[in-house]
Amino acid sequence: MPREVVITGLGVVSPIGIGNDAFWAALLAGASGVRPLTLFDTTGMPVSFGAEVVGFDPKEFIKPRKSLKVMSRDIQLGVTAAGFACAQAAIAEGTIDPERFGVVFAADMMQCPLEDVEPAYRGCLVEGKFDFRRWGGQAMEHIYPLWMLKYLPNMPACHIAIAHDARGPNNSHALGEVSSLLAVAEGARVIERGQADVMVVGGASSRIHPTTWVRTCIGQISRRADRPTSASRPFDAERDGAVHGEGAAALILESREHAEARRVPILGRVLGYSSGFEPRYNGTPLAGHAIRGSIANALRAAGVEPGGVGHVNAHGLSTVHDDQVEALAIRDALGDVPVTAPKSYFGNLGAGTGAVELAVSVLALAAHEVPATLNYEKPDPRCPINVIRGKPLRSAPGTALILNQAPTGQAAAVMIAGPQA
Repeated sequence: MPREVVITGLGVVSPIGIGNDAFWAALLAGASGVRPLTLFDTTGMPVSFGAEVVGFDPKEFIKPRKSLKVMSRDIQLGVTAAGFACAQAAIAEGTIDPERFGVVFAADMMQCPLEDVEPAYRGCLVEGKFDFRRWGGQAMEHIYPLWMLKYLPNMPACHIAIAHDARGPNNSHALGEVSSLLAVAEGARVIERGQADVMVVGGASSRIHPTTWVRTCIGQISRRADRPTSASRPFDAERDGAVHGEGAAALILESREHAEARRVPILGRVLGYSSGFEPRYNGTPLAGHAIRGSIANALRAAGVEPGGVGHVNAHGLSTVHDDQVEALAIRDALGDVPVTAPKSYFGNLGAGTGAVELAVSVLALAAHEVPATLNYEKPDPRCPINVIRGKPLRSAPGTALILNQAPTGQAAAVMIAGPQA
């Protein structure tokens, strides 16, 4: 029989708080992390707001400091979250067999500061035009020799493993918004198969970058600049698009027998997980087949009937079509189950979104109350689901189903429970 997988540590770095306590307090207070951007100049951009992590000083959390030379902002966020999670799980040097300790972490395409590549770019200009033939010879002398190490998607997992001496299975996922939940699922599988006793799982991403803005602002991005805090409004009838954000979360997964032997508190249990894919033909919109399949298969793996789901933690992207498709899939599979959509607080965190949203449900199950969805003011009849609104939901069953989808057709679901659901 597969070993039972439990959660013994959690760490969050988010636009609404750094650390679990600040994060949870903001959720209960209904505090939005969406605000005018400060990380880069938005002059001339169609969108000037997003969800930044404010007050984050990586020097405060990452040791040795020289490691920062090869860490992009995404990596810094992820390594910090993993440090928080390891601390809560009482993981310190000598407490875990390093050969039985692994990492699976998610990442997006990491963008570098424009000033890092500007000298190289200018070195290839000939009479005002970029000459590609000069790149190999002239540009490289302007590039930091270890520049590439700052932007490879496998580097968050590598840095986390080095920092905590985790020499066991190590992998990375880069499938957009489903990446974090896929990392959780793979970490759980590694433990179930007996290949490790402890795994750090999660994801990190920063979509607060001018390159990301230019590439994606032509899509379904909210233009609600007059009231940024109300821009992300999943399932609301007046939603007009997604909001970009940044953040990271890490969880410590552990076999139950190993956690009990270490006498550490158990925060929750991983009951089941699933993923699926729905192909898109000639750019046609997704119909939700992968969402329905991931829900059904996650429930089956968890041994939970639809009526046993305490709440759904929805992807809730806040776009017109995506929310409608997800809502119909939830209604068809789970009926009138309570639904919360954490992106209403901090927007779309890319590869970090699933881990941060999973953290919401872990904390909710521990506190026996599920945060309400922000900005849900006018129900949309095309989204016929029971959205938690106004105030937190209390006394719900101690189980949660977390959902994520990517625009390329992937869907993922993870079913968790409280320590004693």
